[in-house]
Amino acid sequence: MPTLHWQKSSYSSEGNNCLELATTPDGGLRLRESDDPATTLALHPPGLRSLLAAVRQEISSRS
Repeated sequence: MPTLHWQKSSYSSEGNNCLELATTPDGGLRLRESDDPATTLALHPPGLRSLLAAVRQEISSRS
């Protein structure tokens, strides 16, 4: 696997509690938490859209 260039989310706070995102040469995406960088979630843009929609729905249902 090629070296990925991870970008920290602008919504992450300082320290080790950060969500990081990287793109792969085939157009895929990788997500990881900075405190556990060996564990990644692999998806493609449609999967990320679905994940974000589910998270937003969950957050709005708790409000």
